[in-house]
Amino acid sequence: MFAVVETGNKQYQVQVGDVIKTERLEGDVGTVIALDKVLITSQKVGAPLVEGAIVEAEILDQRKDDKVLVFKKKRRHNYRRKKGHRQYITVLKVTNIKS
Repeated sequence: MFAVVETGNKQYQVQVGDVIKTERLEGDVGTVIALDKVLITSQKVGAPLVEGAIVEAEILDQRKDDKVLVFKKKRRHNYRRKKGHRQYITVLKVTNIKS
């Protein structure tokens, strides 16, 4: 059984046991959260959401993701700018899909 959930304005296709990295969600490590924005399950397609469907996930880690470098350059003008960014993420393990 699979489901497509939306969190952080991104969509993830998940199954029980999957580990996904999402944008930061509130909660401590070890707590179980419910993702209620379920767009599709293996039995139903929502319009826009599936009524009563919930994906339960356990928070495995709260951390920063790898650094993303932003480099700007204009040739022949000696213009170079380099910046880095590390996004806060939450690592989730899907434990149950209720449809």
